[in-house]
Amino acid sequence: MTRMSITNTPEPATIDDAAPIGRNLARAFGDDPMMRWFFPDEATREAGMARYFSTLFLRQYALHGVCEHTGSAAAYWVPPGAQDKAVPDAETVRELSEILGDRAALFRQAAEAAAGHGPQEPHWYLAVLGADPAAQGRGHGAALLRSGLAKADADGLATYLESSKASNLPFYEHFGFEVVGEVELPGGGPTLWAMRRAPRPAGTAPATAR
Repeated sequence: MTRMSITNTPEPATIDDAAPIGRNLARAFGDDPMMRWFFPDEATREAGMARYFSTLFLRQYALHGVCEHTGSAAAYWVPPGAQDKAVPDAETVRELSEILGDRAALFRQAAEAAAGHGPQEPHWYLAVLGADPAAQGRGHGAALLRSGLAKADADGLATYLESSKASNLPFYEHFGFEVVGEVELPGGGPTLWAMRRAPRPAGTAPATAR
């Protein structure tokens, strides 16, 4: 029987997509230095990360961000007018603390350190982008990234992200991002690379995935 291909066309994510998005992102970030630091137990890592990404989606980004997904990938964006609202509330912090267990304090310190390096200019923030490794190389992440960049360009605004994996830097640089700083996470954590992309005029040909 021929397997049906999974489309890489971005679609808006709804609350019904929370569980599959969480699983896809957990697999996507399985080798990510920061997420492995937050979830050091290999036996429970994938399940914990699935809960983590689902919780962020349901309680934070689905309410105040722009979330899109494909069959194997997802992206969480925050437009400039929603960035104050997208800060986790007390209940979200409680749920994340339960998921992270004894790593919760490190998570809070890392979030504060990253926030302290964020740009002051109005911008679109790419909070999360990941594709299931089984589908990587098929354009899922690139399609989601192009979709969000088009929205930022239409607003005439820059885009900002933090990458926690050095090998991902060339991917983002291919789409016009530049490293503008490095953040050493407290408590012996890994490095985050702050990246910024200037807006492009309407009609500029978008980058294509490698």
